[in-house]
Amino acid sequence: MPMPFYDYFCLDCKKRFDVFMTYAQYGTLPLSCSICGSRNVRRRIPRVRVAKSEESRMDSLAGDFSDPSALAGLENDPQAMGRMMRKMGNEMGEDLPPEFNDVVDRLEKGQSPEEIEKEIPDLGADMGGGGDEDY
Repeated sequence: MPMPFYDYFCLDCKKRFDVFMTYAQYGTLPLSCSICGSRNVRRRIPRVRVAKSEESRMDSLAGDFSDPSALAGLENDPQAMGRMMRKMGNEMGEDLPPEFNDVVDRLEKGQSPEEIEKEIPDLGADMGGGGDEDY
């Protein structure tokens, strides 16, 4: 019989750890942190993801950006651009590369796209398109 794992957090050493136990053991087995041994632990409840259809994701985005004035001035407001990109990334329901979150974090802090490009010169190099490749 497969044993599920449960995600815990130690309130003393602030580390996350997993515990494997049977369903019958859950709630009855005394637990301690696998890193520091403390018994001051709490179960972490994983994030719940709600599956949305592509249509409902696109409807949500369309509602935010259907008015052209909603997009006006984004090129001059990095923080607004970052918020828009984060919303679009969340609505897409796909795993995005870590660089995406790095860029959005920088925009939300007010860094301009030009500054980000200078600091991360090879950004988007793996995304294809626009290169000197011979076909």
